[in-house]
Amino acid sequence: MANHASALKAHRQNVVHRERNRRYRTQLRSALKTLRAGLSGKDAAKVKDGLGQTVSLIDRMVSKGVIHKNAGSRYKSRLAKRVASAPAAA
Repeated sequence: MANHASALKAHRQNVVHRERNRRYRTQLRSALKTLRAGLSGKDAAKVKDGLGQTVSLIDRMVSKGVIHKNAGSRYKSRLAKRVASAPAAA
């Protein structure tokens, strides 16, 4: 365990940040799961609206440092590709 005041404060901050990032990551994963479920459900209108919200959420998570910017770009690219090909397959 840390002994110095600065190390104790850093530990407290790390605990808070870890919990906050965990909540953000859970929110992101839920949004991705919902959008992917909508793609399999063939509800085009809901998916188009959900894509915009999910992309916005991904961008926020990248700006907060919860996920890496390349990971965010990869998520957005793959989702956009699946949404674009979904109406053609239906």
